[in-house]
This record gives sequence, C-alpha cells and structure tokens, in this order.
Amino acid sequence: MEACMEEQAAGAWVPCNFQLSNWAVEPAAWSSAAAFPAESEHIDQIYVTTSNWIPFSGGEQQLIEYYAAAQQHYPITEEEAHAESLEVVLHNMDELEIYKNDPIRLFQEAAQDLEAETNVMSMKMHRYPIIIRDLGDQYTVPRTVAIGPYHHARPELRKAEPVKHAAAYHCIREAGCSVLEMYGEVASAADEARRLRLYGKDVMEGFSNDDDFRHMMFFDACFLVQYMAWFIHLSDEAEAMDPTLRSFFCSNHSGVHHDVWLLENQLPWTVVQAVMKFKDVELEKFVGRWRDLLCDRKDVEERSFDDFDGSYHYQPPHLLALLRYYIVGTRRYPAADGDVGKLKSLSISVGAIELAEIGIALKADDDAEAPELVNIRLTKGILFAELSLAPLSLNYSRANRLVNMAAFELCTTPSFMDAQPEDSAVCSYLLLLSMLVNRVEDVHELRKQGVLQGGGGLTDKQALAFFTSLQSLPNGLCIADTMVQIESYRVHRKEWTKIYSFYYRNKNTILKVVSAIGALVGVLSTLVGILVKLKSFRAAP
Repeated sequence: MEACMEEQAAGAWVPCNFQLSNWAVEPAAWSSAAAFPAESEHIDQIYVTTSNWIPFSGGEQQLIEYYAAAQQHYPITEEEAHAESLEVVLHNMDELEIYKNDPIRLFQEAAQDLEAETNVMSMKMHRYPIIIRDLGDQYTVPRTVAIGPYHHARPELRKAEPVKHAAAYHCIREAGCSVLEMYGEVASAADEARRLRLYGKDVMEGFSNDDDFRHMMFFDACFLVQYMAWFIHLSDEAEAMDPTLRSFFCSNHSGVHHDVWLLENQLPWTVVQAVMKFKDVELEKFVGRWRDLLCDRKDVEERSFDDFDGSYHYQPPHLLALLRYYIVGTRRYPAADGDVGKLKSLSISVGAIELAEIGIALKADDDAEAPELVNIRLTKGILFAELSLAPLSLNYSRANRLVNMAAFELCTTPSFMDAQPEDSAVCSYLLLLSMLVNRVEDVHELRKQGVLQGGGGLTDKQALAFFTSLQSLPNGLCIADTMVQIESYRVHRKEWTKIYSFYYRNKNTILKVVSAIGALVGVLSTLVGILVKLKSFRAAP
C-alpha cells in the first residue's frame, strides 16, 4: 500500500502506450505450434507496431483484431442494406410458413427456451432485478472498467481497454506460457459460456461472430487475474508486477474495487480459471482479505483461512458469488424449535426500540473468526434475551457490495422459503436491519449496541435512508426464523415483558423518582442523626 501511495504522489497514472488499433502479434507466432520459438522467447514477439493489422486465416489467430474493429463503424451500401433486408423478409416468411403448418411449435420453442434458461439459472451472468436497479446507478454501473459484455460499449470505460492489453501481455509473460496455450483455454471456456447462453440474448446478438466474444473474454479475464494478484500483494513492494500496471491499480483502486463486485460486471468463473491454470493466484489470500469486509477492525497479523476449500466444494458462477459464499458462511445455530405452531399470530416487522422495550438487546456477533451474515440468532437468558447478528461498519463501498450480493440471491433463488438459509442470507440480513430502523433513533440504538460500528461512513440519516430503501426485499428463512423466535419470546414471557416494557418507557421518570426518594432518604437520615445527637447532648449531665 505504501508503494501505491508513493506512486500516486508521483503523479496521475498515464496509460501505457498500447493502442487499440495497432497492438499486434507476429503472424508466425500464431501459425502453428511447430512455428513457435523457444518458450523463453515467444512472448517477446508481442510488440507495438505502427503498421496496420494484416488478417490471416484461423478465428483464434485474430485475437487482437477484435479491439481494432470494435472501435470502428463500417457503414454498408444501400444495395447491401436492401439485399440484407430482403434476406430477412424471406427468412421470416419461411418461419411463418413453418408455424402456420405447425402452430404449437412456436409455443413449444418458447417453453424449451424457458426450460433451458432455468436449467442454467445458477450459472448465468444475470442482469439486475428491478428492485435493485431502482436503487440507482451507484449500485449497478461500473465506474472504471467493463468486465464482460453488459457494459462493454460504455464510452466512459474505454480508457481501461489499453490496460487490458497490457494486463494480457504481462499475464502471459509472468505465466511463462505461449499465447496460444492461454488463449486456447480461454476460448474453449468462452465457447462453452456462449453455448450455454450464460449472458443475455440481447447483448450476445451484438457480437457478430464467436471470435469477438472470445477476444473480449480473454482480455477481461487477464485483467481480472492481474487485479487479483495485485490485491493479494498490494503492500508487498517486492512482488514482481509491472510498475505501470501496479500504478494503474493503485491510482484507480476505489473504482476497480467497486466494479469487480457488480452483478452485471462478471465473467464466468470457468473463464477466469482458464487463465489461472497458467498464472498462479493465491485465491485463499484474495478471498480472506475480502471476507471481513463488513468491519473496519482488522487483525494486525493475517490469520489463516481454515475454512477455505479452494471453491472445490462450491463451484461459483463468478467472482461475486465466490466472495459472497465465504462472507455468508455456514449456519452454526439450529432453527426455531417448532414454536410457530403454538403462535396465534406472528409479527412481520419489529423495530430496535420495540425489541429494547421487551427486554431483547441487540448484540454484535463476535463469536466467529469473521462475522457471517447467515448466523442471526436469539439467545434467551433468565431475565433478558440477546439478538445477535454480524456487525456492520456502513459506508458507500460496503453498501454497494451488500446490494450486489443481495441481487445475486434474488436472481438465483426462485423461492427463498424453499431454499437453504444460506441462499438468502444477505437479503435476510438487510431486511432485518431495514425492519429494525424506522427512525434516526433506531439507528442510534444499533450504534449504541455495537451492531453498527465505526466513526466514519454513512451518517445516521444516510444509514436510515439506505436501509429503508430495502424494505421490499422478500423474506428468507433466516428472517422468518428470527421473527418466530422473537414472537415466541414475547408470548412465553408476556407478564415479564409487560413489566419491563413499562420500566423501559418510563425509566427516566422512575430514575428521577428513585433519585428523589434517595435524596429525601438522605435528608431524613441527616435529620435523624442531628436529632439523635441533640437528644444525647441534652441527656448528658
């Protein structure tokens, strides 16, 4: 991090001199495996040239041409447009004839498309649901770099495209492999992603051929892997990374951190893994650095990540899903013990002050090595109870990450109540917090109890606005189980909660009365003492 600060102090980052329209590879280096030079030399054949790109046969061999063509517009002649429109009309007429003879076929194809879409629901690169998109661009639109096709055409993000070229160059050099080796693995994974239709049909129609999509996947994956490598060693000046690339990540760390968490800015994890087959990334350290992102307090010495399994147990669809998996954690506490059948009614919301009035105190869950969002529980004591949940130091960055993890759950879990608690943990966590705060005083109560932490970040009013904007999130098992436990506590300790509620609402008055009584007792004690002394004085001879 000190290196980053020094580089930022030296001046603004200047992009490397890789131009989109002329970054090229020697044709001889792509023609065949036999034509490759020695492994220690082949990567140096990637160079900057001022000559125009000369295409040659083989789709995979046109890797760099994509970026030149992507920035240009080639108008077609009127004759070509007429011929193309005529071809479309004839094609549509053929389709109409098919459907006329077999009308059910149209509906059958629609049903088959929907079934195919549902079968890969957990693997797809989803678009934001309306409930999240309505929160605003700060939660949904990248600021610095487009990763994947959804925001690839945004002009304000094009300045990062040359950096992707540089990232690919250094990624291949550091991996010590050939261009064709790494690109071949990425192209294979990209083809599978396209076959499974992991991205939306509308955006995929913007790619005229498979090569364009493969090229984008390759450069974006190399950029993401290089970012991950930098993030792991951001305080290690000795880490072997190109100074110019390191400077870009340091100067733009806030924007890149924001962008890699966006639901619509993801790459299929299989594409990222294709690059990591050659470029080693300490994934355990990368995930470990993000795992306790909700809190400001960090350990001085980095702890081991005992629960990390290298994602072998859980194969994520993308990076956001992988990080969310370890932040959510695994439920450590049992569900409510069947009390719901004994309840006549169940409250669907509860406030922080309301909980305090019936003797339920909020508590930050600090039992685990790192807070886990799924572990919300009510612990009953002799007189009082505690509702513990993961602490949160809320700022705009953490709000963005929570929103995007919630968006992932909304897209991949059709029914929260029929899924596992972990599948809707982020939504449940946010929904519970949105229930607890209905006014600024509620936010203050959360801060007083340690659930909201930190002196920086959002103010009480800003936190209130954020949480209340999420009140329409659907219920999940975590929140439903919590509401059952709260209602059960309220019913089974009805008389005690009434007494405590009276005390809580009138405690200031009660304390004043007790204080006044104490003062009066003190005065009376003093008077009695004086009278006793006077009596003893008179009785003396």
